[in-house]
Amino acid sequence: MGESKEQILVNRLLRKEETAWKELFGAYSGNLSYVCSRYIAEKEDVHDVLQNSFIKMFRSIESFEYRGEGSLRAWITRIAVNESLKHIRQKGDFKSSVEVDDLPDLPNEEEPDFEEIPKEDIMRLIQSLPDGYRTVFNLYVFEEKSHKEIALLLGIAENSSASQFHRAKGLLVQKIKEFKMSKKAQYE
Repeated sequence: MGESKEQILVNRLLRKEETAWKELFGAYSGNLSYVCSRYIAEKEDVHDVLQNSFIKMFRSIESFEYRGEGSLRAWITRIAVNESLKHIRQKGDFKSSVEVDDLPDLPNEEEPDFEEIPKEDIMRLIQSLPDGYRTVFNLYVFEEKSHKEIALLLGIAENSSASQFHRAKGLLVQKIKEFKMSKKAQYE
């Protein structure tokens, strides 16, 4: 059994082959851009973070250890998430711009209903969350971090992470209902 395409690419990256870096960028930049845009709203900032992520990959490729199919993708995704979080911390964008009093409490922990909503619209709804809410929501849902891990990553209290997630979910439920009502109104 020979080496996988990913393992061959990793070996070429370790040799700092320029064509391998172009191949990596071509294969993964779209996905990593999507990952960054889950955390960062401004397109220019997403572009900057993506560029910084690739620079970080280039500089630290020697520390990468191939652990089987998918390990390269996991490694570069983790770098993109970390660079996104670093950007948020540097800009001081983490604090929520929505006051807690502005949101109604959720009855019975209502879950967002994404059914029949296109992926692009779901992404847009998540991106429209205030920065702090969006960041905690993404780390909890997509990166599967615990509130304790999120608190450590962001330098906040664990209960702040849980509260921000709860509020993000509530705001998302509200936005989804509004989205579905506007779509329904278009077809009537």
